[in-house]
Parts: sequence; C-alpha cells; structure tokens
Amino acid sequence: MEDIEIARNTKLENITKIAQNIDIKEEEIEQYGKYKAKISPNVYERLKNKKDGKLILVTAINPTPLGEGKTTMAIGLADGLRKIGKKSVLALREPSLGPVFGIKGGATGGGHSQVAPMEDINLHFTGDIHAITSANNLLSSMIDNHIYFGNELGFDRVVWKRCVDLNDRQLRVVNTGLSKEKNVVPRMDGFDISVASEIMAIFCLATDIKDLKRRLGNIIVGYTKENKPITARDLKADGAMTVLLKDALNPNLVQSLEHTPALVHGGPFANIAHGCNSVIATKLALKLGDYVVTEAGFGADLGAEKFLDIKCRKENLKPDAVVCVATIKALKYHGGMPKENIKEESLEYLERGFANLERHVENLKNCYGLNVIVGINRYTHDTEREINFLKEKLGEKGISLSLIESWEKGGEGAKDLAEKIVELVEKPYNFTYSYKLEASIIEKIKAVAIKIYGAQDVEISEEAIKKIEEIEKLGYSNLPICIAKTQYSFSDDPKNLECKEPFNIHVQDVVLRAGAEFIVVLTGKIVTMPGLPKVPSAEKIDLDENGNIVGIF
Repeated sequence: MEDIEIARNTKLENITKIAQNIDIKEEEIEQYGKYKAKISPNVYERLKNKKDGKLILVTAINPTPLGEGKTTMAIGLADGLRKIGKKSVLALREPSLGPVFGIKGGATGGGHSQVAPMEDINLHFTGDIHAITSANNLLSSMIDNHIYFGNELGFDRVVWKRCVDLNDRQLRVVNTGLSKEKNVVPRMDGFDISVASEIMAIFCLATDIKDLKRRLGNIIVGYTKENKPITARDLKADGAMTVLLKDALNPNLVQSLEHTPALVHGGPFANIAHGCNSVIATKLALKLGDYVVTEAGFGADLGAEKFLDIKCRKENLKPDAVVCVATIKALKYHGGMPKENIKEESLEYLERGFANLERHVENLKNCYGLNVIVGINRYTHDTEREINFLKEKLGEKGISLSLIESWEKGGEGAKDLAEKIVELVEKPYNFTYSYKLEASIIEKIKAVAIKIYGAQDVEISEEAIKKIEEIEKLGYSNLPICIAKTQYSFSDDPKNLECKEPFNIHVQDVVLRAGAEFIVVLTGKIVTMPGLPKVPSAEKIDLDENGNIVGIF
C-alpha cells in the first residue's frame, strides 16, 4: 500500500485522548476536528518547573534522490521508545506546500511510521504557514503604503520581500508598482517561499507572544539615504502582525499511526533557513515526555549545525543523543554508483560513499562533543557484507549502528534503536558550538565552512564584503550565522558529491535578519524561492471518484 492508504486504513485516537496521555487537560486544547488541536500556552506555565525529558536529535547524511527516511526514522524511534515502555513525544516541523507539490513530496514520514492525519498536515493543516504568509505580506503592503503617502521615514531602498508558500521561480525577481498611479514608485522586487521568510524564522525562535512581538518589531525592512535601518516597529506594523500570528504560535498536537503524541509546529527549510521546528514546541515537549525526538532539516551540515549553533545556543538546549540517518544505497550513490545499479552489492562504492557519513559523525562527535549513533534504514537488497562493512568501519570509531525497519514494521522495527538510545542518553558528553559569537562574521563563516563542511577556504564577493561591513557598523556582528547552501553536498556545488578535491565555499551575499537575530549567508547558486521540477508532484495529486485525495506521498 502507498503511504496515504496505510494512513487512511489506520484508526486514530481522538485528539483529546492523545492530550490526556501526556497530562494535557481537555480545556487546555483547541480542537480542529477530531484529530488535530492547538495547545494552550497555559500548559507550559503549569509544567514549567517540571524536569525536562531527554532530547534526541535526528539528523542525516547529505540527502540523495533515493531518500534517506529521516522523518520516518524519527517517528519510528518515538514509537519504538513507547514499545519498550518509555514516555516519548515527537517534535517535528510542518510541511511546506512547495515541496508537497514540487519534487520532495510530503513530510509526515512513510509506511507505518507516519504522523496523521497525513493529508491535513501536508496541506493546509491548522493554517500556521498561511498566517506567516499573511503577516509577511501585510508588512510589504504597509511599506509601500507608507511610501505612497509621503515616505515620512525616508525609505531610500526596501529590502523586505513578499512571499508565497509555493515553488515559483518566475517570482524570484519582479517589477512592482507599474500601475502609473500618482505616488506609486516602481521598483525591482522579488518573492521568497514562505518558509524562508524571516517571519518563519522568528516564529520558530520566539519563546512567547511578547518575544514574538519584540522580534517582529526589530525586522529591518529598508534603509534611508544615510544607511539608517527602518524597522517594522517604525512602521507600526508589529502589533497587527502579532495579531495575525497569535493563534498560530500555539503548538499543534497530532499523533503517529501508533498514537505517539506529536507536536508539529513551524517549518523553515534548512538549506535556505534554520531548519528547525519551533522553540515553543520543543520546550513544551520536554515537559510532556521523558524522551523527546526531534529532527533538523536535510543533512547534519545544514540542519544539525543550525539546530546546534542557533537554536540550542539561543535557548540553552542540549541534545542528549544524536541519530545520524543513512541508507546503504544512498551511501553508494555518494560514492558515485549509478542510480540504475544502486541495488547491486558494492563494497567499493560503499566505502567511497562512507566518507560522507564519516564526516557528519565526526562533526557531531568531535566538533560538538555529542553522543552519536548511526541509524540505517534497511532495505531488502542490503547485503550482510555491506551491513558488516558499515558496522566494522563505525566500530573503529566507537560508533554504534542500528538497523531500522520502521517503514514496514512501525515502532517494532525501531526497538533496537530505542534500546540503544536509552543507554546512549545516559553517557556523559561535553556539548560545545562550532564558533564563538564574539568572533567576527567572516571568522564564523570560515569556522563552519572549514570545520563542518571541510572546505579549504572561503571566497567572499565584493558585495557580500560590503554588506558584512555595514552589519558590523550597525552593531550586529555578534549574531550567529545561518548559511544557505545546497543540501546535496558538503561543498556549495550540488554535483560535487564526493568532495575529493580541495574546495572553497563561495559567499555571494549576506543578509541581516535582526528580528530572527541571525545573519543569513548565501553561498553558491542558492536561491530563496525554489522552482518546480520538470514533472512536479502536483501533476499526480487529485481526488478519486469517492472524493479522496490521491497522489500525496
């Protein structure tokens, strides 16, 4: 059966029962039908003095077109922990409509390790991303309205973009204000995808409604001729934006197919944003469960780095263990094996591709000082020789390996990983960051590029150098950095999978996100508005004769 059929044929519990199982009262949730709910902020206030559970981060090797199953494994692990008698809670990101209708598909797991209701979560869910889109575009309209009525604040350049939660390359650069009306000033503009909006980053890093409003007010939307920043607060837009986001800020409660509670909230991409679910959901989950399983987007070089250097730093979070996800076929692909031959046994290609896994594991263990285990999503065509090769190579580095079959067997297929995690989280560790905030912006970029990516050096464009100097003059140089880079490679070239030869990271632009409180560094040919593939998933999504959604995966 397809994922959607498996989900549809599973009987879900009423969301009030799921809430009750983690000590949430019925009056502390707002139901969106039978299987979805928003959780009141009163729950955290009631439980804030309770000891936190153990935090487990699920990350992965650099993704391939073959799929690694990171979300599937995260859900399977949470279900597996319940199978061995542990109180686990999931804390995951919300899917964006861009990938759902594009190339990646949905983001609710797969097989028997899914969060549900699958169609709702992958589509409009509870409207959080729509609220973020509306808040973003309200700010845009207020900027242009202010200029129309005299430009009292003295906008010389506008740096705030509109957004939409769909892949649309045609909107990357647009001309606006072409109506020829009096006082309407034409200008070159553009759109980001909503999950790359600074408001999404703020939404996921804010600790409460007051912090949300403060951060929204700090958004820099433009500059005067004297290069003085103009903020959303200067436009008096922060209050209305907060109102639009007020309900969305409350975490969403759903469940896995095995009824494990799941807080699914916030959804920035990790290749162009910081790639983590909301701080509010993660901190709440730590009060609700003894074990919290969360994930960070794409490979560990992107999602895990930002989870650790941005999110954990901001909120003093410390993951007690990290699962690095891979598949044997994906490792062979990273070793240069042609896709059409990927099911054939090959220790040669596996050994070459192992370098990708090895670098991620060593970064997590040696750079960040964390306890790491490798989780291999197992396929029927994986051979014993290939599995034993990985066990031996990882064993030499003191890293355990667990074979996972949660797609086929749900939590039962992840019990081995669950048992090993319970042991791993009790081991001592010395968590640290890859750079210090006091370092210069360029030093921070080089620290991530060299320590995490394995680059030889960093090349920075003249425009980016100028932007860095402006940011330093404004007094923001002590913020963390958020590097936008291709997810497919440690380098900034998506085709350079093996990274055999020395490579440099190429910085094309730098953008200050004063509200999110980090600095975005754009590398290679990365863009913040993706395009659709030649055959988008949207072509296969439809309603059948009974009115059921088909084609979402």
